[in-house]
Amino acid sequence: MTVPTIELRPGYHISRVIRGGWQLAGGHGPVDRAETIADMAAFYEAGIVTFDCADIYTGVEDLIGQFRIRHGAAALDRLRVQTKLVPDLADLATLTRDSVRRIIDTSLRRLHMDRLDLVQFHWWDYAVPRYLEALGWLDDLRREGKVLHIGATNFDTPRTLEILQAGIPLVSMQVQYSLIDARPERALVQAALAHDMHIFAFGSVAGGFLGDRWLGQPEPTGPLENRSLTKYKLIIDDFGGWALFQTLLRCLRTIADRHGCDVATVASAAMLSRPAVAAVIVGARNRSHLAQNVAIANLALTAQDHAQIAAVLARGQTPEGDTFTLERDRHGRHGQIMKYNLNKAS
Repeated sequence: MTVPTIELRPGYHISRVIRGGWQLAGGHGPVDRAETIADMAAFYEAGIVTFDCADIYTGVEDLIGQFRIRHGAAALDRLRVQTKLVPDLADLATLTRDSVRRIIDTSLRRLHMDRLDLVQFHWWDYAVPRYLEALGWLDDLRREGKVLHIGATNFDTPRTLEILQAGIPLVSMQVQYSLIDARPERALVQAALAHDMHIFAFGSVAGGFLGDRWLGQPEPTGPLENRSLTKYKLIIDDFGGWALFQTLLRCLRTIADRHGCDVATVASAAMLSRPAVAAVIVGARNRSHLAQNVAIANLALTAQDHAQIAAVLARGQTPEGDTFTLERDRHGRHGQIMKYNLNKAS
């Protein structure tokens, strides 16, 4: 069993399951470099040949760069490394062309690449209306050959359309998208289909909540293990609460039993079948769930499976707003737990 690929642009193929790098960042516990690089090789050999990282994921670009050196670029001919450009909130008003170039050059150096495969641009605050200017500078770097493709992450639909209409050739938009968070379906999916823009879905297992571990468990009431779980528990509350969430887990477990897999695999496969979704991003600290990650892209859900899921989802609610709207409110329940100034490439 391997992982199918999809062609985003002529000659540019990625695996439909992407290995995320966020859990390898500094704030998630110690990272054994040698073991992590060996894990990357295991993912690559299993067919998950696309890695997601970011300038703000402390140490992750460097880890991938070391993986490329140790295994050799020629031996990794299918590898695609998709990073991000995330200027700090505090720097948006003073961001310059040179600072954008410096961040890109830092990513190139860390990854030991001559050209970045895909750079996904993020902008924290629409009230500082300079994102088109910054994207123009990034597009200039694409024309220079430092960047092959441009994507974005966490933009809402009106701004996504504004960017596209300004002539920035967005290949992709990475957004939070799961069975309990269907905000992209309000408008972004249709915009993506209309403009040949692909969606990368992160959070498809809601930080692990959409997994067997939580089936039949009482609602957590105290502080959760990490900020990710805290974030996704808010989404569960918005979706309809713990009782309805347990109904969804039981439904997914029934489907998983029919296919001989786990709940998380069903939850991610369901998103991979959604219109405009090119890939799902799996957060993985190591290879312990590699077999399940590979299975995501090979699980063919039936019409009965989809109907059962839809029946439960019809009882829930989609969280408020467009993609990332809740998270942009720095005083709201969702925004208060975000960290906005993480870029180390000053």
